[in-house]
Formats: sequence, C-alpha cells, structure tokens
Amino acid sequence: MAEGMGRERTILGVSWNVFLLGIVSFLNDMSSEMIAPVVPAYLTDVLNAGKLAGGSIMGAIESASSLFKVLFGYFSDRFRRRKAFVFTGYALSTASKALLAFSRGWFDFLLLRLLDRTGKGIRTAPRDALIAESSNGKTGKSFGFHRMMDTLGAVAGPLVAVLLLGALAYLPRETLYRRIFLLSAIPGLLSLVIIVLLLKDRGGEVKRKVAGVSALRNRSLRLFLVVVAIGTLGRYSYAFTLWKAQELGYTLLQSSSFYALFNLIYALSAYPVGLYSDRVSKKGLIGAGFLLSALASLCFAFARGLALLLMAFVLYGLYMAVMDTVPRAYMAELAGDHEKGTVIGAYHTVVGVFAFPASLIAGYLWGAHSLTYSFLFASAMAFIAFLLLLFD
Repeated sequence: MAEGMGRERTILGVSWNVFLLGIVSFLNDMSSEMIAPVVPAYLTDVLNAGKLAGGSIMGAIESASSLFKVLFGYFSDRFRRRKAFVFTGYALSTASKALLAFSRGWFDFLLLRLLDRTGKGIRTAPRDALIAESSNGKTGKSFGFHRMMDTLGAVAGPLVAVLLLGALAYLPRETLYRRIFLLSAIPGLLSLVIIVLLLKDRGGEVKRKVAGVSALRNRSLRLFLVVVAIGTLGRYSYAFTLWKAQELGYTLLQSSSFYALFNLIYALSAYPVGLYSDRVSKKGLIGAGFLLSALASLCFAFARGLALLLMAFVLYGLYMAVMDTVPRAYMAELAGDHEKGTVIGAYHTVVGVFAFPASLIAGYLWGAHSLTYSFLFASAMAFIAFLLLLFD
C-alpha cells in the first residue's frame, strides 16, 4: 500500500475491501459454475457444434476478455476509480448468463459468452488493483484469500448444478439447460448489491506518481510475460477436462462431480499458496505451477480409469491455485502505485490472448487425432515454460 494510506479494518485476516471482493467473487463464480458443467454438453448436443468448432468457440470465449483487461486497467489507473469498472463488469456477466436461456444457435451462444467475457475484461484488472491497494502490504495473502473465495463459489456452483440436474431431471434436456441458465442469475444479482452498497474505492487515496520508468519497460518482466505466453499455450479450456471424463464413459452428472472436486482442491489450496508466496520467491513458485500443469496434462492424456483421472483433476486444481494466485501478486508488487491496473491488466491480456490458440490447437488435435494429443501438447508447452523460468 502507498505511504500515507490508512490501514483498513480487517476481517478473517484480510482488509474489509478484500473480504467484500471475496464474497462478490464467491457469488459470481457460483453463478458462472452453475452453468459450467452443462455448457460443453449444451454446445455440442443442443447447438450441434463440432469438435474443432467447440474448441474454437471455448477458446474465443476464454480470450475475449483479454482485449479489454489492460485497457480498462489503464482507465482505472487514470481515473483512480475502480468500483465503477468492477460493477459494470459483473453486471454484464450476470445479464449474459441469464440471456443464454434464450439462445437458439451457436452464434447467439457465442455472442452472449463473449459479452460475459467482456464483462470479465472490464472488471478484472481494476478489481485486482483494488485488492492490491487494500492488501495492507500482504499481496499474496490478499490474492490467495480472494482466489479461495472465488473458487469456493466454483465448488458451490457445480454442486448446485448437480442438485438442479437431479431435481429437474423430468424436464426435456434442452429445457433443463435453459432453466439452469436463468437460475444462475440469482447469485450474480446479489453480488451487484454488495458492490453498490458496501465496496469502497481506494484508488483516489493513492498519490499519483508520474515520474520514473514503468515496470512494463523492465526487461526481466517482459521476458517473464514471454514465458507466461508460452505456458498459456498449454492452458486449454476447462471444457476439455469434462470432455475427457465423458470420453471415458462418465455421465454429465459424474463429470460435474469431477469438476467440483477440481474446484475444491483449488479452493483449499489458494489461500495457503498465497500466504506461502509472501515468504518465498513468487517467481519460483510460478515455475512450480507450470510443472504442476505439465503433470496434470500428462495424467489427463493417459487416463484410462478412475484413479488417474482423479489424480489429473487434483493436480489441475493445485496448478490453478498457484497460477491464478501468485502471478497476480507478483505483478502487483512489481507495479508502481500509479500503474497497478495497467501492469496487472498486461499480465491478464497475455494470458487471455494465448488462451485462444491453446484451445484452438487442442480442438484441432482432438478432431484430427484424439484428446490424448491435445493434452500431450499442453503438457509440452507447460514444461517448456517451467524450464525457461527455471533457468531465467
């Protein structure tokens, strides 16, 4: 935190703002993950998208938000107001998920999912900058808490989806999916109420510094972003893990349970990882994250039964706990107080841009060969990133 800024009161060891943003992310991710288990099946079974098209659409969805993250991070730095961007982003996402209930083709689906990701692009960098400004000097702890709450929502979401899939099983499949899309808007609306009534801006309290060189001009940081880009080529959409489970003969309900396990591991690991990252080299821990990614992808590639598939989901959860927590804290610490939104946004943009070819390549390899090749390619990219970071 910048000098002269007062320390916020704390709750559960984090500042009030970080706690509130954790609750907001819990509710929003519950909303998102309520539909996550059914989206791949809805895309391929109801909208009849092929394998390459499915991979391309999921990749485009994951990448769309990247086009806006650095831009809106910069705007939030310039205007010193994060809350308006955070609210707008979450509002767009909430509306887009509910409107999926009325989609009639893959193009409608794509536009609405792009709107959801646009909302994410608007809110992510300003929100992360607000977390950094409210962290009382413990960025790893604050981002770890936020990712834990975000992912607990991701645990709750699929479990709610499982309950809904069971309770509404009497409905025709297409109607069932659309009903879940509508119900997913409820927790999203609650998160908007919290933002409006309780969240406080901190950017205006930061003294702007116009002198000095931006962290983005640092050669080491730019090389780090290159390594992140390479590693992200192995960051396929979560949909591929569900398609893998279904390929092995598991039902949509069972696949949703595997996805809930992944998110549980992620949630339980994120906060300890964040705490640990404040005591050790964050860059080294990021390297360990790439290695976990490589191992998880190998397990998915060679899984032929329950044991190795479960191991894959566990490793995937540990990998995401590291890579969705530590790099944010690392970038926040490198950035000056006047450019946290821009620098964090640059990281998110790199990840988002390269997430699209990652899923596109995975979809092509799946259609041309098999999912095994998709996961092997992802493992190779993650291992190369690990080696580059190890010897940097």
